[in-house]
Amino acid sequence: MKIIGHLDMDAFFAAVEERANPKLKGLPIVVGADPKEGQGRGVVSTANYKAREYGICSALPISTAWRLSEEAKRQGKPEAVFVSVNFKNYSEVSKNIIKILEKYSGRVLQTSIDEAYFDLSPAENFKKAGEIAKKIKSEIRKREHLTASIGIGPNKLIAKIASDFQKPDGLTVITKERAENFLEPLPVRKIPGIGPKTEEYFKKRGIEKIIDLKKYSREELTEMLGKWGAELYEKTRGRGSTDLAEVRERKSIGEQTTFETDSLNFETVWESLQELSTGVFRRFQKKGFKSFQAVTVTIRFSDFETHTRSQTLRKPANSLKAIEMKSLKLLMSFFDRRENPRRKLIRLVGVRIEKLG
Repeated sequence: MKIIGHLDMDAFFAAVEERANPKLKGLPIVVGADPKEGQGRGVVSTANYKAREYGICSALPISTAWRLSEEAKRQGKPEAVFVSVNFKNYSEVSKNIIKILEKYSGRVLQTSIDEAYFDLSPAENFKKAGEIAKKIKSEIRKREHLTASIGIGPNKLIAKIASDFQKPDGLTVITKERAENFLEPLPVRKIPGIGPKTEEYFKKRGIEKIIDLKKYSREELTEMLGKWGAELYEKTRGRGSTDLAEVRERKSIGEQTTFETDSLNFETVWESLQELSTGVFRRFQKKGFKSFQAVTVTIRFSDFETHTRSQTLRKPANSLKAIEMKSLKLLMSFFDRRENPRRKLIRLVGVRIEKLG
């Protein structure tokens, strides 16, 4: 019998910052870019649960987070504390947590800095698996002074959804027999892979909960969504992969930056793109890749309209010069009046290499 666990740290970045500075305890914490009193660029990386009460969440523009904090302040609530991201510190804590998981499971698959799947099949039943999960949570709290939420299920799909079911500091155990009933009342957005656009697509068809999706046959879902529809048919019935082998291959390496001031100065934008290209190439070398065969440049204008241009190379390349030359060519099109007739200013630029070997 397969038993899979999924660990999800609670508001991880913010919790680590609160641990480092006890004065922050109980306050709304926002980790991300500098808000600069509402004029800052960039987004929120993590917000703790107190800040989420203000409507502040991950990926929200930092300027919006600042305005929500100010609004809360006018209502007599504590203003949010904005903290810069410290990836080095978070990475060290993440390594410690994975070491704890590895004490209790012979197979751990880390999927992000604050999430991991782990195999609990040797426990032989879900009750014992739940007891092991309690020990893991207890040790993380004791050693790292942080809380984690854990979901346990017959596969990765159920385990992941369960880990989000009773946040923060939750533990949810769903057996194979309970999996379908557990899913049915949940919003369709809870299924990994369903984003805002797909959610809106379903809403227009009166599909809001997973039980609504189950009314459709495999063929109907395939007709609606292609191959993904057939996968979704299985997921709505609680069926999913139990494989914890890392089989995913990194398909691209990219970096991007948001300008302090929107610009249409070619030298300014090109200089930033060169710096990004250097960073991408360093990561390419550090990861041990030998070649790439496509370069993509992304531009976001001041009105948030975003465009990408990509070019596949005739043969694999492995030099910084190759990235820069293709990036330059792709960038120049955005300064062409045919491509940008209204001469909109540029807010963000990014570069990515793909088809890695």
